[in-house]
Amino acid sequence: MATGQEPVTPPEQEQRTEGPASPAAPAAPGPEDRAAEVEELRDNWRRALADLDNLRKRHAKELERVRAEERARTAAAWLPVLDNLERALAHADADPSAVLKGIETVRDQAVEVLRGLGYPRHEETGVPFDPTRHEVVGVVDDPGAEPNTVAQVVSPGYGADGNQLRPAFVMVSKRQE
Repeated sequence: MATGQEPVTPPEQEQRTEGPASPAAPAAPGPEDRAAEVEELRDNWRRALADLDNLRKRHAKELERVRAEERARTAAAWLPVLDNLERALAHADADPSAVLKGIETVRDQAVEVLRGLGYPRHEETGVPFDPTRHEVVGVVDDPGAEPNTVAQVVSPGYGADGNQLRPAFVMVSKRQE
């Protein structure tokens, strides 16, 4: 039926039941029972929506907390590098070779910090050009190098496969004609 109600048994069919007394059939739910069931389902639906909203809020707070912790951890890893740069600047009027050695040590420390954060340095020459790890900034004619290989690294790259912070900027040997 299109009305959405249970079909009603005509009275003449109710009288034709066979046997002495048939056991009582379960009563069909009435409109009051259905309304209560619908209200219970709506209540459960509202509670589920509220739980989902609370979960989203909790997740957003947790995500912000984790981001803040990671920012602090990364900044703390750079503090020794900054301290050593300041020490190098304080000795700028000293022996130039000592200052140079100090700056090289600070650079090595910075490279180590990046490696510890998951971004190792790569600056290999003589390796085949790989567009996922290298960015060409120029082409050179080097008869001693294989064609399409890295002849010179202008700026080193940082990161590993799939986790690249920056590609290496390289000069590539061109194909000999």
